[in-house]
Amino acid sequence: MLSLHQLTCFLATYEQGSLTAAAEELGYAQPSVSEQIRALEKTLGVELFRRVGRGVVPTTVADELRPHAERVLGSVEDARKAVQSAKSFETGTIRFGMFGTARLYAGAGLVADVLARYPGVRVELIGQNSTDVQEELRRGRLEAAMIAVPQMGSEGLEFTPVARDELVYISADPARLETPVTAHRLSLASLVMPETTWRAVDSTRLVLRQMLHETGRNPQTRIEVEDVETAVELVGMGLADSVIPRGAAEQLLPRLAPDAGWVSLRPRQYDTLAIVHRAGATLSPAARLMIELATARINSIVDHDAG
Repeated sequence: MLSLHQLTCFLATYEQGSLTAAAEELGYAQPSVSEQIRALEKTLGVELFRRVGRGVVPTTVADELRPHAERVLGSVEDARKAVQSAKSFETGTIRFGMFGTARLYAGAGLVADVLARYPGVRVELIGQNSTDVQEELRRGRLEAAMIAVPQMGSEGLEFTPVARDELVYISADPARLETPVTAHRLSLASLVMPETTWRAVDSTRLVLRQMLHETGRNPQTRIEVEDVETAVELVGMGLADSVIPRGAAEQLLPRLAPDAGWVSLRPRQYDTLAIVHRAGATLSPAARLMIELATARINSIVDHDAG
């Protein structure tokens, strides 16, 4: 019966042109290689090599066999790598990029989902802002990520939108929540905005700037902070209003600003949440798992009407 060991000896002999050289390459004794070649020839009922001096010359049948042998052994190597990858996956480190406020959507829950399937892994969720995460992807420090983007597309990266989260106006003043907030009203509002380090590139602010383009004004920020929790607390104190994703508002307002509420913008505005990885990349099992679990987590929270 044809065996992988026979094909290995056959390919080494074919490439080296000598049974002795093939044995040296494989670390076998020369008689062992000769025996494998004879057994293969007997199994196939053909002559594969002719002796010429101290070497061997492949027959035309050997020429036909070679690509098939390479494919078989290549498939075996792929299978070995797949098993090793799965083995290391169960005990290695999983790194995944997430935008800063993702902790409100899928942070602890996502880690719990991973550990429920693979208790032996280490989990690293990387990222404070979507812009920084994109840079980590470009540099190859991250394989895949879920980020908020104002528009699809960035050179060298591939985007797959998975959800939209509405941007809403939050305030502790009920009068400001009676009707949707227009661009004109927004341009006159006194706001506290998070993500101050990334204010020039933050996806929420980019959407708002586009909304206010017709007014000729930018959103007026009275207070700048880094994290959305602080912004919500300040709204609750009545010191300013803000615009944040609805998913964040629904989770944070009851806890940090119970007297505040939210209302839609007019026209409604959205952050797009997308899976991002380098264009043309073949994703590892770990990256595919994180994408699957993060997408499920996000969609379980951002399930409100996008109309």
